[in-house]
Amino acid sequence: MTHPSLPAALKPLAIAPVLALAVVLAAGCSRHEPAPREAAPRVVDARTLTLAARDAATRTLLSGVVASSQQVQVASRLMGYIRSVDVHEGQRVKAGQTLLQIDPTDIEGQVAQARAGLAQAQANLADAQTDYQRFGKLYRADAVTRQQWDGIQLRYKVAQQQVAAARAGFDTASSQMRYARVSSPIDGVVVQKMANAGDLATPGRPLLVVEGEGRLQVRVQAPAEVFERLRIGEQVPVLAGTREWPGTVAEAVPVADPLSHTHAVKIDLPAQAGLASGSFVRVAFALGSAPQLRLPVSALVERAGMQGVFVVDAQGIAHFRLVRTGEAAGGLVDVQAGLQPGETVVTSDLDQMLNGVKVGGGHRG
Repeated sequence: MTHPSLPAALKPLAIAPVLALAVVLAAGCSRHEPAPREAAPRVVDARTLTLAARDAATRTLLSGVVASSQQVQVASRLMGYIRSVDVHEGQRVKAGQTLLQIDPTDIEGQVAQARAGLAQAQANLADAQTDYQRFGKLYRADAVTRQQWDGIQLRYKVAQQQVAAARAGFDTASSQMRYARVSSPIDGVVVQKMANAGDLATPGRPLLVVEGEGRLQVRVQAPAEVFERLRIGEQVPVLAGTREWPGTVAEAVPVADPLSHTHAVKIDLPAQAGLASGSFVRVAFALGSAPQLRLPVSALVERAGMQGVFVVDAQGIAHFRLVRTGEAAGGLVDVQAGLQPGETVVTSDLDQMLNGVKVGGGHRG
């Protein structure tokens, strides 16, 4: 059903209410809602510490190995194949106990040859002695000339010397047989085995290392800047894990290694150290003094696998900051990078700390 169209004069009257409604709606939409107030930061009542640089001894840590002061490298005096190795690493041995045996076949041949040479020399001497006695009687009876007698005497002396030389050769060859059996020179423990049965032993080449039950020492290689400050008898800290012992500088070799340009240093350990030979340790050597920042170890916190501290700004807001630390001792740790003197760090309630937390309370250090 269709409506008759309105007269032209009535059209503005029909549109006016619609415009009025639109104006009201627009006015309502243009009215601004009040912005929500920002939430106040969470407050944690934690202790803080203001950092200050203090003069502290600067130290360098050098790696070292614990070893007995009585350590012997066992070698063979013969060249030959190793017939057997009669000990194993970690085994305790007594002085004189057989450690390994060298195949004596070559030495046995030398002994047989020397024995034959001695027998030949003794036979020559016996013949020369017979002529000496016989020609002596003839010379005294003026039956031979002086020249003949002098030749007989010379032959006899040469035969005596040949016997002496042959006997010395035989004794030397025989004594070599003793070295086919290599024994321990000290009571101790076999700490290293460098040869097995079937290997070729050569004079001077170490085959085993036997460590005696002497005092324990730490052996380190010190660079020149450390060696120049060392004094025999001075004490230096020896660190193993979280433990620390006072070591005493016992030996310092003045000649540097031509390859590493470092000096060998031996440091005596106290008897109560309880370290085993071969243990890895670190030795702290003083290099003078310099301003150093230190903070409590308890102030360190780990976030996402990274170590840092919470630093409090002028408004009391905590911010996590990465730091690089150095040596720790006495509950304090050296700060190598990440902090400056005068900054304030949080030292308690770290489990409640987050970026943006406000540190409250009257516990400023």
